[in-house]
Amino acid sequence: MTTLLGISGSLRKASTNTQLIRAAANIFDADEYIAADINFPLYNGDLEDAEGMPAAVQKLSDQIAAADAVIIATPEYNKAISGVLKNALDWISRTKGNPWAGKPVAIMSAAAGRAGGERAQFSLRLAMMAFRPDILQGPEVLVANSGQEFDDGKLKSERYNKQLTELMGALNARI
Repeated sequence: MTTLLGISGSLRKASTNTQLIRAAANIFDADEYIAADINFPLYNGDLEDAEGMPAAVQKLSDQIAAADAVIIATPEYNKAISGVLKNALDWISRTKGNPWAGKPVAIMSAAAGRAGGERAQFSLRLAMMAFRPDILQGPEVLVANSGQEFDDGKLKSERYNKQLTELMGALNARI
């Protein structure tokens, strides 16, 4: 039984990154797909000391550890990953063990700009380096002008569908 975990770096209900994650999950066709919830409080060591690890953070850490593979879609905010995604990575780094170690991870992005989130993907790779996941190097999926690229949650562009299919095939091969 194959389990795929999807992490969208956007909390917006109509997020194109969440739509991209769903499209990727449909192509991947895992036995079980889990959509991560990264709506955590801002990381604060004093909060952690006073209240311990938030249950939602521990749940995500456990989901990462249990998943066969993880897909992450990040928007590009000010030439980097979103604050909510960075916050989630920071919280997960505080859990016991390292759920990311050796984990096959595919990254992708959907952004309003013409580069499709290229700088955000670079930023995400840097942020995850310390965790030592098995991040696929390509093919890159960079959905530009993302507000125009989805129709009922499905990618309209044949080019993006082809790239996403190739990326999901490569991720499947890593399992």
